[in-house]
Amino acid sequence: MAIFAPRRTVALALAAAVAPALCGSTARTPREYRAVGSIVASRWPYVTGSALAVRVDGFGTPYHVALVGKGNLSEDGTYSVGDAARSGSAMLVAGNANGLAARNIRVVAPPAASRPFVAVASYDTGIVLHDAQTFSVLGVLGTGGTPSDVAIDATGRLAATDTQGSALTIATLAPWKVARADGVVLGDEVAVDEATHAVFVTDRDVNGDGALTRVSADASVSRVVTGRTAEGLAIDPRRGLVYVANVNDGTVAAVGTRSMQVVRRFTAVARVFSLALSPDGQRLYAVSNQSAGSPFGAPGSVVALDLRRSPPRIVARSRELRFPLGAALDAASGALFVTDEAADTVDVLDARTLAPKRAPLQTCRTPWKPMLDRRRLFVPCARADSVDVFDVTTLRRVPGAPFATGSYPLAVAVWPGRRAANAPRR
Repeated sequence: MAIFAPRRTVALALAAAVAPALCGSTARTPREYRAVGSIVASRWPYVTGSALAVRVDGFGTPYHVALVGKGNLSEDGTYSVGDAARSGSAMLVAGNANGLAARNIRVVAPPAASRPFVAVASYDTGIVLHDAQTFSVLGVLGTGGTPSDVAIDATGRLAATDTQGSALTIATLAPWKVARADGVVLGDEVAVDEATHAVFVTDRDVNGDGALTRVSADASVSRVVTGRTAEGLAIDPRRGLVYVANVNDGTVAAVGTRSMQVVRRFTAVARVFSLALSPDGQRLYAVSNQSAGSPFGAPGSVVALDLRRSPPRIVARSRELRFPLGAALDAASGALFVTDEAADTVDVLDARTLAPKRAPLQTCRTPWKPMLDRRRLFVPCARADSVDVFDVTTLRRVPGAPFATGSYPLAVAVWPGRRAANAPRR
């Protein structure tokens, strides 16, 4: 464990770090000590309400950590700044007998609720907020964990998972306020039910089983076991159902949004990873995240299940795909977009037959969870630290794409701005 200290001056932090090495005989030849470590943090400013677990690369624990400037340093080594704080700066310093590290942190106000922005869930960085037109970085919401997904509802509420922790970060845009709901274990995907306003999160592993967690509008938390290793989800708000993909048993569980009980559970496809639901709630698309060249030893594919049948029946199947991962349905054009993490492409499939509509779109390295918003397809590329964007009508890359974002981006959500937030999506 690292040793953390309360706020104090940089001079004290530096002295505490090097003093053990400088003690001894005055006849000893002086040695030169240099900063050999670095504190891991974003190069972009953090918005108020952020939390950052202080981590040092370059030397091991234990080390002393000190803070000068805006924010607070907790006993467990988390740097945080209140959501009502003003813009400013801070310096974090860490050190022990083996080295020193220092990092300047900038703090800025969050974007106004009237401003459209793109939120990117970056595993190593936090939630990176980009201007929706220029894609320039507005700031980073540090969640104190490792986000794998992000969602924004029509009221301006942002929810982000912690795929290695047990808290869900929830931020409201107007007024800006950041809170964290505990008891959301190893969260993978997140979505908001527009009917109940509850936030739903799939939990990869809770005591050996996969589960679905609901964080209600009153912040109460409930959970239900769904199968083995819950990953993808899709919500049918009209029927009050959440569909959960259980990767390691190949099933899908349908859970009542209000009862939090499994209504039915049915076999889908091996390693069912991602889901997409038709607007009428009658057809569910399931991605089999496997590859003939991987340890799974079987080709990947996408299937369509008719939910009107009991049990649901596969009514369409794609050709073999190299290593499919995520899916996004554009009902208007009848296209299903499927990212392929090995081919660095996006397959464009006919939503009815799952046959190719055209050649795959070439994109950046390791495309993850695709997202559609206002005729634009967003594709976060995990190993490229960037997000690609395509015009859904022309299937051409939009100007400025792909754009750089935080380290290992996995998902995208878009806030259209307060004035347009309730406008119908085309």
